[in-house]
Amino acid sequence: MTLPGDRHYTVELHASAERVPQIRRILAAHLRYWDLELHIPPVCRGVAELLTNVHRHIGPDARCVVELRWTGRHLTASVADEGPRLPKLRSAAGGGLSTVAALSDSWGTCGTPEGKVIWFTRRVESARKSRLTARTPLRSVPDTKGQPVVPPPVPAEPLVEPVPEAAAGAAPEAAAVSVA
Repeated sequence: MTLPGDRHYTVELHASAERVPQIRRILAAHLRYWDLELHIPPVCRGVAELLTNVHRHIGPDARCVVELRWTGRHLTASVADEGPRLPKLRSAAGGGLSTVAALSDSWGTCGTPEGKVIWFTRRVESARKSRLTARTPLRSVPDTKGQPVVPPPVPAEPLVEPVPEAAAGAAPEAAAVSVA
């Protein structure tokens, strides 16, 4: 089975409380664009928890980078920030990392020269045909002041040219497939 190419989206922002709903809408638009609608609620919730932790523990002016990456089998969301301390998993009822752990198949943290990265992954095994079409990530999504973010229209299925009927006694020709 051929899997789609690696797709990713990255955005840098300040971790203010007002930005969390905007980032959730932007990430939801990208997941919808990649035909990963079923993963919108858990991924957006997990990223919101991580951004809230940045806001709470480092400050509202802390710069952070949110990244989505889909390899065709795994969807990874990460938040990188400038805080030097690695977070610790607390009780299951505490929110934060315990919520991220509950929403994901795996998660982790790592220190970087600039601070740290916290990531989580979800398996995305059952691809529909429309997920196999080549698509590039959305480059940017304008601020919509509370309006839903709508990605540009994309064909739901690859375009398949019909196969001409084979002449009597001749071998059938292969179908030509073009991806929009």
